[in-house]
Amino acid sequence: MNAMVNGDGAHGPTEEAESRQDGNSEADGGEDSNEQEVIVIQDTGFTVKIQAPGTEPFDLQVSPQEMVQEIHQVLMDREDTCHRTCFSLQLDGNVLDNFAELKSIEGLQEGSLLKVVEEPYTVREARIHVRHIRDLLKSLDPSDAYNGVDCNSLSFLSIFTDGDLGDSGKRKKKGNELEQIDCTPPEHILPGSKERPLVPLQPQNKDWKPMQCLKVLTMSGWNPPPGNRKMHGDLMYLYIVTVEERHVSLTASTRGFYLNQSTTYTFNPKPANPSFLSHSLVELLSQISPAFKKNFTALQKKRVQRHPFERIATPFQVYSWTAPQVDHAMDCVRAEDAYTSRLGYEEHIPGQTRDWNEELQTTRELPRKNLPERLLRERAIFKVHSDFAAAATRGAMAVIDGNVMAINPGEETRMQMFIWNNIFFSLGFDVRDHYRELGGDAAAHAAPTNDLNGVRAYGAVDVEGLYTLGTVVVDYRGYRVTAQSIIPGILEREQEQSVIYGSIDFGKTVVSHSKYLELLEKTSRPLKVQRHNVLNEKDDKVELCSSVECKGIIGNDGRHYILDLLRTFPPDLNFLPVDGEELPPESQRQGFPRQHRHRLACLRQELIEAFVEHRYLLFMKMAALQLMQQKANKDTKTDTPNPLEGKELEESIPGLAQAKELAETLVDPKSREVVLNACKAVGSISNTSFDIRFNPDIFSPGVRFPDDSADDVQKQKQLLKDAAAFLVSCQVPSLVKDCLDHSALPMDGATLTEALRQRGINIRYLGSVLEFVDKTPAKAQLEHFYVSNRNHHFLNCFLSSFPDAVAHLPPDELVSRRKNRKRRNRVPGGGDNTAWASLTPNELWKNIASEAQSYYHFTIQCADQVVEKYGLQKITLLREISVKTGIQILIKEYNFDSRHKPAFTEEDILNIFPVVKHVNPKASDAFHFFQSGQAKVQQGFLKEGCELINEALNLFNNVYGAMHVEICACLRLLARLNYIMGDHPEALSNQQKAVLMSERVLGIEHPNTIQEYMHLALYCFANGQLSTALKLLYRARYLMLMVTGEDHPEMALLDSNIGLVLHGVMEYDLSLRFLENALTINTKYHGPRSLKVALSHHLVARVYESKAEFRSALQHEKEGYTIYKNQMGEGHEKTKESSEYLKYLTQQAVALQRTMNEIYKNGSNASIMPLKFTAPSMASVLEQLNIINGIIFIPLSQKDLENLKAEVQRRQQLQELGKIEETTEDSRLELEDKIPID
Repeated sequence: MNAMVNGDGAHGPTEEAESRQDGNSEADGGEDSNEQEVIVIQDTGFTVKIQAPGTEPFDLQVSPQEMVQEIHQVLMDREDTCHRTCFSLQLDGNVLDNFAELKSIEGLQEGSLLKVVEEPYTVREARIHVRHIRDLLKSLDPSDAYNGVDCNSLSFLSIFTDGDLGDSGKRKKKGNELEQIDCTPPEHILPGSKERPLVPLQPQNKDWKPMQCLKVLTMSGWNPPPGNRKMHGDLMYLYIVTVEERHVSLTASTRGFYLNQSTTYTFNPKPANPSFLSHSLVELLSQISPAFKKNFTALQKKRVQRHPFERIATPFQVYSWTAPQVDHAMDCVRAEDAYTSRLGYEEHIPGQTRDWNEELQTTRELPRKNLPERLLRERAIFKVHSDFAAAATRGAMAVIDGNVMAINPGEETRMQMFIWNNIFFSLGFDVRDHYRELGGDAAAHAAPTNDLNGVRAYGAVDVEGLYTLGTVVVDYRGYRVTAQSIIPGILEREQEQSVIYGSIDFGKTVVSHSKYLELLEKTSRPLKVQRHNVLNEKDDKVELCSSVECKGIIGNDGRHYILDLLRTFPPDLNFLPVDGEELPPESQRQGFPRQHRHRLACLRQELIEAFVEHRYLLFMKMAALQLMQQKANKDTKTDTPNPLEGKELEESIPGLAQAKELAETLVDPKSREVVLNACKAVGSISNTSFDIRFNPDIFSPGVRFPDDSADDVQKQKQLLKDAAAFLVSCQVPSLVKDCLDHSALPMDGATLTEALRQRGINIRYLGSVLEFVDKTPAKAQLEHFYVSNRNHHFLNCFLSSFPDAVAHLPPDELVSRRKNRKRRNRVPGGGDNTAWASLTPNELWKNIASEAQSYYHFTIQCADQVVEKYGLQKITLLREISVKTGIQILIKEYNFDSRHKPAFTEEDILNIFPVVKHVNPKASDAFHFFQSGQAKVQQGFLKEGCELINEALNLFNNVYGAMHVEICACLRLLARLNYIMGDHPEALSNQQKAVLMSERVLGIEHPNTIQEYMHLALYCFANGQLSTALKLLYRARYLMLMVTGEDHPEMALLDSNIGLVLHGVMEYDLSLRFLENALTINTKYHGPRSLKVALSHHLVARVYESKAEFRSALQHEKEGYTIYKNQMGEGHEKTKESSEYLKYLTQQAVALQRTMNEIYKNGSNASIMPLKFTAPSMASVLEQLNIINGIIFIPLSQKDLENLKAEVQRRQQLQELGKIEETTEDSRLELEDKIPID
């Protein structure tokens, strides 16, 4: 089941882990309370009439929570009113307040008429109007998506579906459908093709052929208007060149826009004759330019036809690593943006920058007693957060590009700090030798991400009264920049005065504070932090409930802030050699402890959680075992079993459920002794209950502990060693096992990183993981990722010595050649040390190899050896490196193997983008609904599951808006449920949204997007849209070839899908190419005796049968039969089915032979019965498709069927009664199962 929900998305389990740490218990008041509360939110909507100047009144559906402003937004988006921006809405002559909720407006009810009234312009309104018109003109132009601005991103789905999903099944006649399909895929998609072209990654969208409405729209050089003209109401001047080459000068005035008599060199602000005064720029331009009028109308028609998910902004910016060459056109708004600090909604509050800290903290303080309050709070937190991340990213880029003045300009560049737009920026260098003991610059580079993980953890616990800073870490052009919100008053004080808790010198001087102890105590249980004493410089005891680096500062606003959370989680002893300390044998056997480049290596939160969980099971088992022994021999005393006898314990325990029961009967003193023993054995800090916590200061240089806690410190040291050993002895093997039994299938760097992190394994363990993998078939994939991941570390060090963004061509390491000279100029920290300029590819490889050795303890030789040995694709490496370093390259075919010509020139590097890390605020209630829905589906209650998941979708939309990864997972699951319940059109519609959202939010070639394409293809096929299904599957295969190449277990599933669809449309030879490839891959990854391989044999046999090649068909079906017989036994239905099919094939073969003999004997005039060769029925193909995609049929009783039928009818509100009949006649219901048939 998990596969259905998280398995195909790369982002499942971490969310669950995070929601588990959600310390606020009032949020989970059980499901019932939630369901009660949900009703509160769903106030019913109502309809109002809108009357705009010059248009017929139209109806608009609104909801009582909406603000008046949201109606404004709708009108600015509608085709017939989109050209208006400066208007008010009036009800019976009263102007409505923009920020009022509709329910608070007196007299507003069903059927009320709202009038759109044009208002006089101000300078600000005129600017907003010009910006809006420019956005409308550019609405189909993808350049904002290529440039990564304004949260635009790419989507190509509509090219493959021709935009008409869901209806084409009804239009076409079933009969002639087959002839129309051209099924041949492009050459490079066929199995075995070695070509990996880059250009098809971004197919040309015919909608993007620019429809030119204007040649130029820009601010005039006559701005700003002189004083006397301001008196006349002039706000600003615009200069326009129409498509017909007419040059005109316009005035924006309080009454609207009109032509004036200025030219480029003479200023004459008087209105021209005629002046065409219009309230909207569009109305004016339509009068002076026929081409504008025609094209603008056509453009708006196209704009509103696009799927909303293609145009809605994403919550965080997504960057594309490839782009075509786009002409650089004049764009007044872009030019103006470059010189102002516009961010998001700044233009609504001119002259003010936002007080980010105040916004971030006040949203946290919003009430959260019931569901509507929590939704409001979470929506506010999410909104401020995504705005802050965008502002911080923009600021960090400005800092590195040299557009921001430092607050300490006298110091050398690497020590400078910056403030821009109320955000504080610092560079990831070791300033003033702060980290000298801990690894210098390497430690200063690692600290910000550790700190961010701390901020994330404390934020998830969400204790009232404890505040963290807004934190974003940006890697850009080789620099690491930390952006933080500013504590009020901190800049006026010296740090020594303001810190009232913690230490500013790594523990030499330490202070504590009762209020901080009280607040941190609340976080200590979920974060597993132990309260402990340390000594200060006077040898006095100081009590802490965090690491010493964690500082407490009370801001001028009276809030308690904590910062420097880089040691929230305990140190990782595998990478922290300490004199005189021995690691457990499990670690030593694998060559730990290893030297690491800094001493800030800490364990991940996921690992701490897993370790504690593991210890808890051990604790329960031990207690249960002892209690059973006590029961068995009341007279004899038992010894405490040793915790390391875990293996024997596990075998002697009847099961965890009993263990829990036994543990709950602990009342008499003997039982207490049992618990005491078990607590000691697993390292619990309490003697009466299970409670494991870590002291984050153990092994911190400079921290001293009082003598009376020596025992405790010793225990803590042991616990840390155990945790380090647990990582290498349990977590690494479990990851590799999951890769081998294919429950975790990383496809690229990002998904592998995700898989490692879910199990709490840091990236620095890649070398160890690989040593472990060495003996398995998955070796090549993991090493593949590893190499590219290594490069990006190295390139960052390297990029920061570049003079400019274009100068360094990262993928050159793939090309053995000398570099051409690059141009140089100076940037912060750069100086003249441009080491890269003289570097040859061979030297670069040497550096990469030594870096791999030092960071991952892994040996690689030269470039071509790596590519050969691991079967890497250069194009895949290119993608990994570009994505990780934020480089955008020109989309064209690169020749990596030419000995004479460099693969890249300077012109191929188009841009360099920031790589941003930030906290992702969660929609906790929505997530709980989503999980309950998943659980219900798992138990087989599809209807309840579906309702809960629909509810989750509403709540997600409420918090995140329309676009988000979690909404994508929600839509995918809904589509799957719709499909299972027989509602194919609804399944199509939800899955189409899931694909679009995945493309927009995760990226067009993200592994998750590939999965979504496959699901959509299945639903298209079920809906009778065969050619669309094939196009989608071909797209998925192309993307998978790009991202990982052909050699991946997922490719077998994809090829089986393609082969089946081709079989269905009678393209037998093509079908065989894909199915036989799937068979090869399945055999390689699952072993020749696996049930997956048996199924593959069967699918191939069916195609040979259709081709009447019975000998080959028999051969394959026999293989399959043997596997079923050996694995399942003679009596199993699979074995029986296979045996029946063998008989049938044998008969057909005999009949065919007989016919052939007849022909040989009597010549062609033989009177013989023609043999029946039938194409497979669509139903039988669909059945096989369902089987390979893990959708299983479960027979239902008549009663279930009736209930289901009634339910579906109710759900469709009696619109389409016919639809469910098809599924239920069959008296079966499909149900998802985690393991596809095996």
